[in-house]
Amino acid sequence: MAKTAARHILVRTQHECEALKQQIEAGADFAALAQKHSQCPSGKQGGDLGTFSKGQMVKEFGQIVFSEVIGKVHGPVQTQFGFHLIEITSRTE
Repeated sequence: MAKTAARHILVRTQHECEALKQQIEAGADFAALAQKHSQCPSGKQGGDLGTFSKGQMVKEFGQIVFSEVIGKVHGPVQTQFGFHLIEITSRTE
């Protein structure tokens, strides 16, 4: 069964999400921004969500983590919870 590990930053607006992505692309630390800005409890751990299987996350999130490039920051990704920046840290098939 396929598994993936990821970390994310969850914010309320697309604008805020895009601004954080620009900071990361300019060299800011993903984990530090997650701790400061993420509205998800995982923010305290730098946005780390651990390892999970297909179907455990909402559809929009799952589509990204099981199909996109590992190690790149993806987003903004909108879900029912808000806007996410997602970094896939590993994946097994």
